[in-house]
Amino acid sequence: MLSYRHAFHAGNHADVLKHFVLTQVLKYFIQKDKPFWYIDTHAGAGMYALDEGYATQTAEYRDGIERLWNTPDLPHALLEYVALVRGSNPPGKLQTYPGSPGFARPLLRAEDRMQLFELHPTDYELLLQAFARNRKIRIEQKDGFAGLKAVLPPPPRRAVVLIDPPYEQKQDYARVVDALKDSLQRFATGTYILWYPLLQRPEPKLLQERLQDLNLPSWLHTTLSVQEPSREGYGMFGSGLFVINPPWTLNQTLQDTLPVLVDLLGLDQGANYTLDAHIP
Repeated sequence: MLSYRHAFHAGNHADVLKHFVLTQVLKYFIQKDKPFWYIDTHAGAGMYALDEGYATQTAEYRDGIERLWNTPDLPHALLEYVALVRGSNPPGKLQTYPGSPGFARPLLRAEDRMQLFELHPTDYELLLQAFARNRKIRIEQKDGFAGLKAVLPPPPRRAVVLIDPPYEQKQDYARVVDALKDSLQRFATGTYILWYPLLQRPEPKLLQERLQDLNLPSWLHTTLSVQEPSREGYGMFGSGLFVINPPWTLNQTLQDTLPVLVDLLGLDQGANYTLDAHIP
Protein backbone atom coordinates (compact mmCIF):
# COMPACT_ATOMS: atom_id res chain seq x y z
CA MET A 1 0.00 0.00 0.00
CA LEU A 2 1.21 3.47 -0.89
CA SER A 3 -1.80 5.58 0.03
CA TYR A 4 -0.17 7.59 2.83
CA ARG A 5 0.67 11.22 2.00
CA HIS A 6 2.38 13.19 4.74
CA ALA A 7 1.23 16.48 3.19
CA PHE A 8 -2.09 16.06 5.03
CA HIS A 9 -0.25 16.14 8.37
CA ALA A 10 2.69 18.48 7.69
CA GLY A 11 3.61 20.70 10.62
CA ASN A 12 1.37 18.96 13.16
CA HIS A 13 2.30 18.21 16.77
CA ALA A 14 4.10 15.00 15.80
CA ASP A 15 6.23 16.87 13.26
CA VAL A 16 7.09 19.48 15.86
CA LEU A 17 8.42 16.86 18.29
CA LYS A 18 10.21 14.85 15.61
CA HIS A 19 11.86 17.74 13.85
CA PHE A 20 12.75 19.57 17.04
CA VAL A 21 14.65 16.51 18.28
CA LEU A 22 16.20 15.91 14.85
CA THR A 23 17.43 19.51 14.79
CA GLN A 24 19.06 19.13 18.20
CA VAL A 25 20.78 15.89 17.21
CA LEU A 26 22.12 17.35 13.96
CA LYS A 27 23.35 20.50 15.68
CA TYR A 28 25.27 18.31 18.11
CA PHE A 29 26.86 16.35 15.26
CA ILE A 30 28.14 19.43 13.45
CA GLN A 31 30.01 20.57 16.55
CA LYS A 32 32.70 17.97 15.83
CA ASP A 33 35.21 18.55 13.03
CA LYS A 34 34.41 15.21 11.42
CA PRO A 35 32.06 14.47 8.50
CA PHE A 36 28.85 12.48 8.94
CA TRP A 37 25.89 11.20 6.94
CA TYR A 38 22.22 11.96 7.45
CA ILE A 39 20.15 8.95 6.36
CA ASP A 40 16.35 9.17 6.03
CA THR A 41 14.49 5.91 5.37
CA HIS A 42 11.11 7.50 4.57
CA ALA A 43 11.96 10.98 3.33
CA GLY A 44 8.58 12.02 1.93
CA ALA A 45 8.32 15.00 -0.41
CA GLY A 46 10.89 17.07 1.46
CA MET A 47 8.83 20.28 1.51
CA TYR A 48 5.11 20.87 2.02
CA ALA A 49 2.79 23.76 1.15
CA LEU A 50 0.55 24.85 4.00
CA ASP A 51 -1.50 27.42 2.10
CA GLU A 52 -2.69 25.13 -0.70
CA GLY A 53 -3.26 21.48 -1.51
CA TYR A 54 -3.52 18.62 0.98
CA ALA A 55 -2.49 20.56 4.09
CA THR A 56 -5.46 22.92 3.78
CA GLN A 57 -7.90 20.00 4.01
CA THR A 58 -6.88 19.10 7.54
CA ALA A 59 -4.91 22.21 8.65
CA GLU A 60 -3.16 20.15 11.32
CA TYR A 61 -0.30 22.64 11.31
CA ARG A 62 -2.56 25.14 13.10
CA ASP A 63 -2.29 23.02 16.25
CA GLY A 64 1.39 22.40 15.58
CA ILE A 65 4.01 24.74 14.15
CA GLU A 66 1.60 27.70 14.00
CA ARG A 67 1.33 27.68 17.81
CA LEU A 68 5.09 28.21 18.06
CA TRP A 69 5.42 30.56 15.09
CA ASN A 70 4.83 33.85 16.92
CA THR A 71 5.20 32.70 20.51
CA PRO A 72 7.59 35.02 22.39
CA ASP A 73 10.22 33.84 24.85
CA LEU A 74 10.60 30.31 23.56
CA PRO A 75 13.51 28.29 24.98
CA HIS A 76 16.63 28.68 22.85
CA ALA A 77 16.44 25.12 21.49
CA LEU A 78 12.87 25.66 20.25
CA LEU A 79 13.90 28.97 18.71
CA GLU A 80 16.54 27.09 16.70
CA TYR A 81 13.86 24.76 15.36
CA VAL A 82 11.46 27.60 14.49
CA ALA A 83 14.31 29.49 12.80
CA LEU A 84 14.77 26.61 10.35
CA VAL A 85 11.07 26.75 9.49
CA ARG A 86 11.35 30.50 8.99
CA GLY A 87 14.26 29.90 6.64
CA SER A 88 11.92 28.00 4.32
CA ASN A 89 9.34 30.80 4.22
CA PRO A 90 9.01 34.42 3.10
CA PRO A 91 9.63 36.93 5.91
CA GLY A 92 6.83 36.79 8.45
CA LYS A 93 4.69 34.28 6.56
CA LEU A 94 4.06 30.62 7.35
CA GLN A 95 3.38 29.14 3.90
CA THR A 96 5.53 26.01 3.77
CA TYR A 97 6.81 23.42 6.19
CA PRO A 98 10.03 21.46 5.64
CA GLY A 99 10.07 17.70 5.79
CA SER A 100 12.94 16.01 7.60
CA PRO A 101 15.38 16.51 4.68
CA GLY A 102 14.41 20.18 4.67
CA PHE A 103 15.59 20.51 8.25
CA ALA A 104 18.80 18.61 7.60
CA ARG A 105 19.91 20.38 4.41
CA PRO A 106 20.76 23.81 5.88
CA LEU A 107 22.65 22.19 8.76
CA LEU A 108 24.93 19.96 6.70
CA ARG A 109 28.44 21.16 5.98
CA ALA A 110 30.38 20.73 2.72
CA GLU A 111 31.93 17.48 3.94
CA ASP A 112 28.65 15.91 5.12
CA ARG A 113 26.28 13.83 3.00
CA MET A 114 22.55 13.06 2.90
CA GLN A 115 21.04 9.74 1.78
CA LEU A 116 17.28 9.79 1.18
CA PHE A 117 14.91 6.92 0.45
CA GLU A 118 11.30 7.34 -0.67
CA LEU A 119 9.14 4.66 -2.28
CA HIS A 120 5.97 6.62 -3.13
CA PRO A 121 6.35 7.63 -6.81
CA THR A 122 4.74 11.06 -6.47
CA ASP A 123 6.66 12.04 -3.34
CA TYR A 124 9.85 10.68 -4.89
CA GLU A 125 9.44 13.02 -7.88
CA LEU A 126 8.76 15.97 -5.55
CA LEU A 127 11.83 15.04 -3.53
CA LEU A 128 13.93 15.03 -6.68
CA GLN A 129 12.64 18.47 -7.63
CA ALA A 130 13.48 19.87 -4.20
CA PHE A 131 16.88 18.29 -3.56
CA ALA A 132 18.43 16.60 -6.62
CA ARG A 133 20.62 19.54 -7.64
CA ASN A 134 22.79 19.17 -4.58
CA ARG A 135 25.79 16.88 -5.08
CA LYS A 136 25.97 15.94 -1.43
CA ILE A 137 22.43 14.52 -1.52
CA ARG A 138 21.64 11.07 -2.94
CA ILE A 139 17.99 10.16 -3.52
CA GLU A 140 16.70 6.67 -4.27
CA GLN A 141 13.20 5.40 -4.97
CA LYS A 142 13.42 2.38 -2.73
CA ASP A 143 11.93 0.81 0.36
CA GLY A 144 13.80 2.51 3.18
CA PHE A 145 14.22 -0.60 5.28
CA ALA A 146 15.97 -2.37 2.42
CA GLY A 147 17.93 0.72 1.48
CA LEU A 148 19.27 1.13 4.99
CA LYS A 149 21.01 -2.24 4.82
CA ALA A 150 22.90 -1.16 1.71
CA VAL A 151 24.41 2.03 3.16
CA LEU A 152 25.53 0.89 6.61
CA PRO A 153 28.14 1.45 7.80
CA PRO A 154 28.69 4.79 6.05
CA PRO A 155 32.27 5.66 5.02
CA PRO A 156 32.85 8.34 7.69
CA ARG A 157 31.62 5.99 10.44
CA ARG A 158 29.39 8.77 11.77
CA ALA A 159 25.68 9.02 10.95
CA VAL A 160 22.26 10.15 12.08
CA VAL A 161 19.56 7.75 10.87
CA LEU A 162 15.88 8.75 10.94
CA ILE A 163 13.41 5.86 10.68
CA ASP A 164 9.95 7.34 10.17
CA PRO A 165 7.58 4.98 8.34
CA PRO A 166 3.88 5.82 7.90
CA TYR A 167 2.79 2.66 9.79
CA GLU A 168 0.16 2.06 7.11
CA GLN A 169 0.60 -1.63 7.70
CA LYS A 170 0.79 -3.40 11.05
CA GLN A 171 3.98 -5.12 9.89
CA ASP A 172 5.81 -1.77 10.05
CA TYR A 173 5.89 -1.97 13.85
CA ALA A 174 7.85 -5.21 13.68
CA ARG A 175 9.95 -4.05 10.73
CA VAL A 176 11.31 -1.02 12.57
CA VAL A 177 12.59 -3.18 15.42
CA ASP A 178 14.11 -5.67 12.98
CA ALA A 179 15.70 -2.78 11.08
CA LEU A 180 17.24 -1.42 14.27
CA LYS A 181 18.62 -4.82 15.25
CA ASP A 182 20.16 -5.35 11.82
CA SER A 183 21.50 -1.79 11.65
CA LEU A 184 23.17 -2.04 15.05
CA GLN A 185 24.94 -5.20 13.95
CA ARG A 186 26.28 -3.36 10.91
CA PHE A 187 26.91 -0.01 12.59
CA ALA A 188 26.67 -0.07 16.37
CA THR A 189 27.87 3.49 16.96
CA GLY A 190 25.33 5.30 14.78
CA THR A 191 22.65 7.55 16.22
CA TYR A 192 19.19 6.23 15.33
CA ILE A 193 15.95 8.20 15.74
CA LEU A 194 12.77 6.14 15.54
CA TRP A 195 9.38 7.88 15.37
CA TYR A 196 6.07 6.17 16.09
CA PRO A 197 2.44 7.27 16.65
CA LEU A 198 0.48 7.00 19.89
CA LEU A 199 -2.76 5.23 19.07
CA GLN A 200 -5.35 3.20 20.94
CA ARG A 201 -4.10 0.02 19.36
CA PRO A 202 -1.87 -2.72 20.74
CA GLU A 203 0.92 -2.25 18.20
CA PRO A 204 2.46 0.98 19.62
CA LYS A 205 2.49 -0.46 23.14
CA LEU A 206 4.10 -3.67 21.93
CA LEU A 207 6.65 -1.63 20.00
CA GLN A 208 7.63 0.24 23.17
CA GLU A 209 8.13 -3.06 24.98
CA ARG A 210 10.25 -4.51 22.18
CA LEU A 211 12.42 -1.40 22.12
CA GLN A 212 13.10 -1.67 25.85
CA ASP A 213 13.96 -5.35 25.39
CA LEU A 214 16.88 -4.39 23.14
CA ASN A 215 18.95 -3.71 26.29
CA LEU A 216 20.95 -0.94 24.66
CA PRO A 217 23.84 0.77 26.44
CA SER A 218 22.70 4.29 25.51
CA TRP A 219 19.16 5.37 24.68
CA LEU A 220 16.47 8.01 25.18
CA HIS A 221 12.71 7.55 24.93
CA THR A 222 10.20 10.38 24.93
CA THR A 223 6.50 10.78 24.15
CA LEU A 224 4.31 13.85 23.72
CA SER A 225 0.53 13.55 24.04
CA VAL A 226 -1.58 16.56 23.12
CA GLN A 227 -4.99 15.28 24.23
CA GLU A 228 -6.93 12.51 25.88
CA PRO A 229 -7.46 9.48 23.65
CA SER A 230 -10.86 9.67 22.02
CA ARG A 231 -13.73 7.69 23.52
CA GLU A 232 -14.32 6.14 20.12
CA GLY A 233 -10.77 4.79 20.08
CA TYR A 234 -9.73 6.49 16.84
CA GLY A 235 -7.02 8.95 15.94
CA MET A 236 -3.46 9.77 16.93
CA PHE A 237 -3.31 11.56 20.28
CA GLY A 238 0.46 11.93 20.42
CA SER A 239 3.73 10.47 19.24
CA GLY A 240 6.96 9.02 20.53
CA LEU A 241 10.65 9.02 19.70
CA PHE A 242 13.20 6.38 20.62
CA VAL A 243 16.80 7.53 20.16
CA ILE A 244 19.73 5.12 20.23
CA ASN A 245 23.14 6.59 21.05
CA PRO A 246 21.68 10.07 21.69
CA PRO A 247 23.81 13.16 22.31
CA TRP A 248 24.53 13.46 26.02
CA THR A 249 22.95 16.92 25.96
CA LEU A 250 19.59 15.79 24.61
CA ASN A 251 18.08 14.59 27.89
CA GLN A 252 18.53 17.96 29.62
CA THR A 253 17.31 19.84 26.55
CA LEU A 254 14.10 17.83 26.54
CA GLN A 255 13.64 18.26 30.28
CA ASP A 256 13.70 22.01 29.66
CA THR A 257 11.48 22.09 26.58
CA LEU A 258 8.88 19.31 26.82
CA PRO A 259 6.84 21.14 29.51
CA VAL A 260 6.74 24.15 27.16
CA LEU A 261 5.55 21.97 24.28
CA VAL A 262 2.81 20.49 26.46
CA ASP A 263 1.61 24.00 27.33
CA LEU A 264 1.73 25.23 23.74
CA LEU A 265 0.41 22.18 21.91
CA GLY A 266 -1.93 20.66 24.49
CA LEU A 267 -5.59 20.51 23.46
CA ASP A 268 -7.09 19.33 26.74
CA GLN A 269 -6.20 18.07 30.21
CA GLY A 270 -4.80 14.87 28.71
CA ALA A 271 -1.73 16.67 27.35
CA ASN A 272 1.47 15.34 28.90
CA TYR A 273 4.94 14.03 28.18
CA THR A 274 7.20 11.20 29.27
CA LEU A 275 10.99 11.12 29.22
CA ASP A 276 13.27 8.22 30.12
CA ALA A 277 16.92 7.86 29.26
CA HIS A 278 20.09 5.95 29.95
CA ILE A 279 23.04 7.94 28.62
CA PRO A 280 26.34 6.94 30.27
